[in-house]
Amino acid sequence: MEISVIRKRVRDTIDRAKRRRALDRRARTDDARRAFEAFLEHTAVPMFRQIDNVLRVEGYAFTLHTPPDSVRLMSDRRAEDYLELRLDTRGEAPQALGRVSHARASGVYESEQPLGDPATLTEEELLSWFLRALEPLVER
Repeated sequence: MEISVIRKRVRDTIDRAKRRRALDRRARTDDARRAFEAFLEHTAVPMFRQIDNVLRVEGYAFTLHTPPDSVRLMSDRRAEDYLELRLDTRGEAPQALGRVSHARASGVYESEQPLGDPATLTEEELLSWFLRALEPLVER
């Protein structure tokens, strides 16, 4: 068999595999986006609202922001102090991502924690993450 024929067939196989992988990734991302939007609407935003109300009653001024595809609870005193939930599509499997930012005299500290598949993430898992992440923002 001619090398040109073999080379063409190998290239075709590589291209087909890349296209299939890209299509699979796009489908997973689309499914995760739909699941995350539902999770935001039915679980995350209502919970963030409740926490915002509790914090206000306890004397902590935070404001709830709901930009497209995320929810953020930001301190009214410092814009650098916030907790945010968004969808992370950078990896092979899209997942909910919790982000925390808090300012200290020595700088702004930011961290991210993958929370899991938005289709299976529970209220209890979200609340547990939120309470751990909230500690540095309310310890003063």
